[in-house]
Amino acid sequence: MALAPKFAGQKLAFASPGDVAPTLHTVEVFLDYVCPFSAKLFNTLYHVVAPLVRNNPKWSSSVQFIFRQQVQPWHPSSTLTHEAALAVLQIAPAKYWAFSDALFKDQQAYFDVNVVRETRNDTYRRLAKLAATVGVDETAVYDRLVIPDKPAEDGSLNVGNEVTNDLKVLVKTARLVGVHVSPTVIFNGVVANEVSSSWTKEQWEEWLTKNIV
Repeated sequence: MALAPKFAGQKLAFASPGDVAPTLHTVEVFLDYVCPFSAKLFNTLYHVVAPLVRNNPKWSSSVQFIFRQQVQPWHPSSTLTHEAALAVLQIAPAKYWAFSDALFKDQQAYFDVNVVRETRNDTYRRLAKLAATVGVDETAVYDRLVIPDKPAEDGSLNVGNEVTNDLKVLVKTARLVGVHVSPTVIFNGVVANEVSSSWTKEQWEEWLTKNIV
């Protein structure tokens, strides 16, 4: 599936600057920020698999990973966490993966019982502070997330925020390919059911050796 340029920060590619971009294998990972299994897969992907690929010239010139944000609406805070990531993507796309790493590590702070007693904007404030820990402007993130408490000039009440339209695109993306479960991995357009959040470094090496040819 194609990736819109404004979401380029979601891509983890390894070709050297200036190289002619080859036709790459594409691994799309559909992850939810408040899903423990998504956190497990992200941690392995970001801290184990990515270094493996970077250090293997064949793989780094042949494969790219795309983080597909998968909102799981039965956890209301899921939407808020994904909105925060989109705000980071708008402001500092180079910090997107670092912010995602920080958010997954802190995901329990956004589980149901830890957000039920705070307002939506209060949750946004905490997420903006988290973004600041990876070098993203806290105020800029919050300003893109905050929901006003007054109607818009035309009287509308469902006014959304500065990332609402981008969030709609991500939801449509997941619906288009029928993704429901998180995590889900799609390899070159086909669901790779064999990939597991429990995979070890050795299992990823075996899979990459077999498929990145």
